Amino acid sequence: ADLGFGYGKLMQRFGGRFNPPEYVESVRRKHLQAGITDPDKVERFLALRVLGFVFIPLWLITMLIWNPLGLSGLLQLAATGLGVLIGALGPSNSLSKRVEARQVAITRQLPDTLDLLVISVEAGLGFEQALDRVINNVPGELSDEFARVLGESRAGSSRSDALRAMDERVDVPEIRSFVMSMIQADTFGVSIGRVLRSQSDEMRIKRRQKAQETAQKAPVKMMIPMVFCIFPALFVVVLGPAILSIMENFS
Repeated sequence: ADLGFGYGKLMQRFGGRFNPPEYVESVRRKHLQAGITDPDKVERFLALRVLGFVFIPLWLITMLIWNPLGLSGLLQLAATGLGVLIGALGPSNSLSKRVEARQVAITRQLPDTLDLLVISVEAGLGFEQALDRVINNVPGELSDEFARVLGESRAGSSRSDALRAMDERVDVPEIRSFVMSMIQADTFGVSIGRVLRSQSDEMRIKRRQKAQETAQKAPVKMMIPMVFCIFPALFVVVLGPAILSIMENFS
């Protein structure tokens, strides 16, 4: 236990000293958005980032002066640049990818989860009981967030504060719209079932619009591989015999 405590203190001191406070706070926020609640992992990330920047000059000296791999020319420059990019952007890019993947998963789960909430509330359950049913029947990132909201509410926090904390952790526009609607329903005494029904319909419309937008972008994205990969091979197959015949006739 002492070794673990000393290691954690060492990582905290090493990571926090060489990073500005604003960046440390943004890293903590990103870890929460990625679903990582262990503070030790934040300190390890900060220490790894510092070590990455220490690695860059060592990598430059190794590749440009010592060159143990025996590379030369463009290959040597490419390997050097790849190492610099990994040292400078590797940890941050990995964390951002994890945050993005979690936000996408939550966005995809939200319409179906809202449907179950609507059914549960309209069947006579309260909002907390409906959340409990969702948590037990729909596993996933969104259910984990709802479980934290429910735990904070049972611990004494108000529903509005718990929902606002979830919005800050998730940072998804659809969740923000849901949270604001629930807070307004609590404030003005509007029926929660009616608010959930309207939110469910709105989320389904947004999901359909996103699917249509993605489908419309597909032909544009297909043009690049078609122009550079498919069309040249097709031209060779179609025009190759004709070109050979023309060359034989002129010769």
